[in-house]
Amino acid sequence: MGEATATTPEGRHQAAAHPVEGGTGRGLLRRLRTPRRPRLWFEILLVAVSYWTYSLVRNAVPEQKSEALRNADRLWDLERQLNLAFEESVNHAVNSVTWLVVGMNYYYATLHFVVTLGVLVWLYRSHPGRYAATRLVLFSTTAVALAGYYLFPLAPPRLMNGGGFIDTVVVHETWGSMASGDLKNMSNQYAAMPSMHIGWSMWCGLTVFALATVPWAKVLGLLYPAGTLVVIVATANHFWLDAVGGLLCLAFGYALATLWYGSRPYALPRAVPDDGDGAGRFRGSPGRRGTGAAVVEADGGKDADGSRGTGGGSTVVVSPRTPKDPGGSPAAGASARTRAEETAPRP
Repeated sequence: MGEATATTPEGRHQAAAHPVEGGTGRGLLRRLRTPRRPRLWFEILLVAVSYWTYSLVRNAVPEQKSEALRNADRLWDLERQLNLAFEESVNHAVNSVTWLVVGMNYYYATLHFVVTLGVLVWLYRSHPGRYAATRLVLFSTTAVALAGYYLFPLAPPRLMNGGGFIDTVVVHETWGSMASGDLKNMSNQYAAMPSMHIGWSMWCGLTVFALATVPWAKVLGLLYPAGTLVVIVATANHFWLDAVGGLLCLAFGYALATLWYGSRPYALPRAVPDDGDGAGRFRGSPGRRGTGAAVVEADGGKDADGSRGTGGGSTVVVSPRTPKDPGGSPAAGASARTRAEETAPRP
């Protein structure tokens, strides 16, 4: 009366892997566009080489001082025409509070490194399936910013001729900017547009807001880019329009990642297989490898009125790798088969 339905280890394996893999093996392009678990050594190397390349290219862009100063004057005139030229007022107000402006100098110098790397590590550990796509957003944002540095050299407000801005790092003798004081020769001072302080901080904020599970973390995620905007303006390192440029670069990064992976980065599965054949960690149980167990479901049949019989069904899980007892005999496997026979419905 009853019929037994068996799901083989291969069947369960493919069923679990299919939603995550999305057609792995159909070509190199498909494999590259399929999220997979990142490898630590590769990610460390990639981040180090990428940042070194970014710094090298940014500093290799000709300073074009005269053009950068002209562009700064044009941008400042545009903001005044819009009645949104508030940077100088904020700069002077914050400069009058020593502890506040010194704190902002250190904020500007350090947090865009520390927080960005921290969010990358958190993604790697807690959201491996979303790591590659979200990292692509960050890297493509930074790459397109390099084009902005070359095509539109821009002096920061603190370097404008007769602008009235205060270089807070120089005045308060704090180490707060690679483009001020003794460190100015290590960085291109006329690459202010777009602001990657804003691009990176907004990337961090959106990532934390989208993926964090506790409310206070989401709030901090939103406050971080807002605080960064205040800092870059108060220290006279950027115009607020530089922040707009950073956001446009970030929008490009999200668009590219969405097109490449066919989904918003934060909508991808949280966990994915370690490798292309699906033999890795699966969504919902990161850190645990699939057991490959076979599931045998016995259908207890139906009664005369068509309803399912009571007590007639059973489910038995049998491992395909029959364990052995200390003596070397496959006792556990035999016991599992015996239980399956005992619990299966009788005709």
